[in-house]
Amino acid sequence: MNLADKKLQHRLYTIIFESDTPAGKAFDVGLICAIIFSVIIVMLESVQSFAEKYKILFLTLEWVLTFFFTIEYILRVYSSPQTKKYIFSFYGIIDFLATFPAYLIFFFSGAHYFMVIRAFRLIRIFRIFKLFNFLNEGEILLYSIRDSRRKIFVFFFFVVILVISIGTIMYMIEGSLPNSQFNNIPNSIYWAVVTLTTVGYGDITPITAFGRFLSACVMLLGYTIIAVPTGIVSVSMINAHRKRIQLKECSNCHAYGHDYDAVYCKYCGEKLTK
Repeated sequence: MNLADKKLQHRLYTIIFESDTPAGKAFDVGLICAIIFSVIIVMLESVQSFAEKYKILFLTLEWVLTFFFTIEYILRVYSSPQTKKYIFSFYGIIDFLATFPAYLIFFFSGAHYFMVIRAFRLIRIFRIFKLFNFLNEGEILLYSIRDSRRKIFVFFFFVVILVISIGTIMYMIEGSLPNSQFNNIPNSIYWAVVTLTTVGYGDITPITAFGRFLSACVMLLGYTIIAVPTGIVSVSMINAHRKRIQLKECSNCHAYGHDYDAVYCKYCGEKLTK
């Protein structure tokens, strides 16, 4: 790569991946507007009356936006210093899923493939996840979820065992009754999941006193179960925020403890380096 190409690559990287310059901010604002507009089109297109009346308009706008996102993705791949790392990163995969499935229509033919193509086109909704690029808090949230994944997995495994146990107990209580809705263990487990999550569809209900008593206990247990993963992720988010604050050091007095978005040191007034 010659010097001119390196300068062009660096210029594109500054505009596309950073937002400190006027050009970078303008690009980010334009991209956010395009993402939101594209998602709105997907939603309106799912309404049958709109889809029939504005079919040509929706199709035209979709291909214009698809072309825009394609150019954006190619420029990101070209300007990224670590191309492979970007392509297989979370945002890189989202960018790919939000853009290239639309081109699959050129590789499928025949009426029986129509539903498959429509399913692929629904992947366009992934464009909404591209907004995470513009949220500092989104980065903290993703880090917190990754940091808590083992605890959440253990908790989820415990919940699976719990609903299987509750469903089996309910089957033992009401499964032998005539015309019982708990006529097998899978149905009983489905009831346990619906009841434990406090959704309560009401399509399967116990009729015995002991069965209703068990239902009430499961409902009350559901409120405590729902709060656990929220607490796990919240603790990780607090720890991540504290870590980001502690890592911000003043180059003049070497003090820590500044807010993440602080511009000047609260101890000596020196401008903080990025």
